[in-house]
Amino acid sequence: MTFVLVVDDDPAICRTLSINLRARDYDVETAGDGRSALQIVDERMPDVVLLDLGLPDLDGVAVLRQLRSFTQVPVIVVSARTGSDDKVEALDLGADDFITKPFSIEELLARVRAAARRAGAEEPPLCVQVGDLVLDVSDSRARRGTEDIHLTPIEWKIVEHLVRGRGRLVRQTDLLRAVWGPSYERQTNYLRVHLASIRRKLEADPSHPRLFVTEPGMGYRFAPGV
Repeated sequence: MTFVLVVDDDPAICRTLSINLRARDYDVETAGDGRSALQIVDERMPDVVLLDLGLPDLDGVAVLRQLRSFTQVPVIVVSARTGSDDKVEALDLGADDFITKPFSIEELLARVRAAARRAGAEEPPLCVQVGDLVLDVSDSRARRGTEDIHLTPIEWKIVEHLVRGRGRLVRQTDLLRAVWGPSYERQTNYLRVHLASIRRKLEADPSHPRLFVTEPGMGYRFAPGV
């Protein structure tokens, strides 16, 4: 799962970008200031950074300069500054792209996809084995021992989203957006029905799931061995 870090001090922009990116199966974190952004990068390197220049503590240019001192992670500057000097400075410091506010969501998403492709951040093939259960997520194939297990396309979308985030909590709203789209984020009954079916097919004991675990009131995680 491609991890995008959104750095902007405008909560509305952070929310809009988070919703649209998560709906397209990106992993997203947001930071409202430069120091928080650098702390997130220190803990977990993103695949793409969306960086505002007008931050309340460290200026975006300072954040970009620090990033370029230790990583070549793709950085797309998203700024209300329209002057050519600002663009030239950001690009000279190592920004990969520059888009001005207000922007088209579809154009921004296209630029994120392009940056991820250039950086080789496309989804790698994924196949996991837990005991005698094999989940070939990349090829949408499951088997236990020599017996193939049929999952529906929707079930595979859920399984893939959880397995690619192995061990990490995936919130209900994020999973609903990723599988069905932004307008379904309140339909938690969809998840209960499909997770029950997935567990019947993949868990050794569906009444006591050990792979696809519910975190009550929050979401789900793929947690083999937990």
